[in-house]
Amino acid sequence: MYGVFREPEGRSERAIFVIDKRGNIRYIDIHDIDHQPDNDVVLEVLRRIDPEAALRNPPPPPINPDEIRLPLGGVVMYCTRWCPGCRRARAWFQSNQIDYIEVDIDVTPGAADQVKKWANGTRSTPTFDIDGTILVGFDEKKVEKAIKEKAK
Repeated sequence: MYGVFREPEGRSERAIFVIDKRGNIRYIDIHDIDHQPDNDVVLEVLRRIDPEAALRNPPPPPINPDEIRLPLGGVVMYCTRWCPGCRRARAWFQSNQIDYIEVDIDVTPGAADQVKKWANGTRSTPTFDIDGTILVGFDEKKVEKAIKEKAK
């Protein structure tokens, strides 16, 4: 109906449509299926459409950068619960018996902002910090190489 379903592949892009109570489309955002858009933009659209709901659910207070404590060292995967790349990476770490720290960017203060800095302004997951080597997206060979370099 909205033109985002890819008939030959049998899937859609990641598409966000905000539709008001009268059925009018107020916002459209379409991304590649593996790319998560910034939720703050959608939340702001929703606040503009329904100011009363915005009063009941105000935006969270700003994060003090001095209070952010993200893990350093080792293998750290910045991810989300729903991301297909994150699921593949978790399975790969498990099958290769590699210890790693997982940081959910949806719930960890400052994590989404850190990923945006590394990924040119996008909330791209998974993103890895392997002892200071930053990798955006899950590429088994690149992750394996960075882990082997770390072990040297």
